[in-house]
Amino acid sequence: MVEGTVLPLTQMQSGQSGILAEILGGYGLVNRLNALGLRPGRRITKVSSMMMRGPITVRIDRTEIAIGFGLARKVMVRLE
Repeated sequence: MVEGTVLPLTQMQSGQSGILAEILGGYGLVNRLNALGLRPGRRITKVSSMMMRGPITVRIDRTEIAIGFGLARKVMVRLE
């Protein structure tokens, strides 16, 4: 994939990293993800994902967070 491309977290490969570009959701969803440390402008690395739409694990700084597939679809990342 081309550097600078924006795509959902679900489409990233394990080990890929980028900058969180935006969260496609309402006020409640954005605040919930902000509380977990997922904020636009932060560097994010996809650690792993499960098959068949399972949870996705991401690393932000030194913290790993697992989020569901539905939430991960709404997290847009600009690849580096």
